[in-house]
This record gives sequence, C-alpha cells and structure tokens, in this order.
Amino acid sequence: MLNSDQTEIDLPPTHSESESVFSDCGRAGSAEDGSSVGLCSQSRVAEPGEAVKKDLQHLSREERRRRRRATAKYRTAHATRERIRVEAFNMAFAELRKLLPTLPPDKKLSKIEILRLAICYISYLNHVLDV
Repeated sequence: MLNSDQTEIDLPPTHSESESVFSDCGRAGSAEDGSSVGLCSQSRVAEPGEAVKKDLQHLSREERRRRRRATAKYRTAHATRERIRVEAFNMAFAELRKLLPTLPPDKKLSKIEILRLAICYISYLNHVLDV
C-alpha cells in the first residue's frame, strides 16, 4: 500500500498535448555528454508518471490522497481487502453460532440475535459456576 506522500502512476497526465515529454529540447546538450548541440534525440525521455508527480507536488496531502483513492487500481485493491474482511467476520459469526444452544439447532439467526444469545449464554454459564 502506498503512503500518503507517494503518488499513483495510473493518474491521467495533466500536461497539454502541446507540451513535450522531452525535458531538454531546445537547450544545449548537457555537460555530461560533452555535446553542444541541443537535439531532442539526445534528451532524456521523462519517466512514466514523472510529470504527474511534478503536477501533484503542489497539491495538499489530502488532495493527493483523494486523487490516489480515485484510481481503478486502488478501488480494486480496497474492494478485495473489504471482501476478505467481511468473509472473516461472517466465519467468526458462524463459529460462534455453532457454540450456542438453540431450538431447533439449525435455526437461522441474525448477527444481532447471535450476539444477544451469546451474552445470555455466557451470563447463564457464569451463574451455573457461581452456584
């Protein structure tokens, strides 16, 4: 999972079509390569998401978080985590239900009924131990 300072690469770029992804076009070559000709072919290509990261730096932490959560990748991951959480929750209720005496034994109970019955049963067992 990403922390709040990281940005999501899946976000659509916010630069216009006319802007170039080449950072050094029109300028003289860098001192590293020793060339003095400013050709676009010699410029380095911006990394994917670099323009997005640069555009998102001016946004507040909350706005960056909001944009990251709006991506399809984030929503899919969140839905998967939620599904796993709900399944674990339901399995815990099923296990608790198996421990509770009811008539008939296969009677379907809601979650709130299971909790209330568990409270009553624990209270009854405490009473039995005290006597």
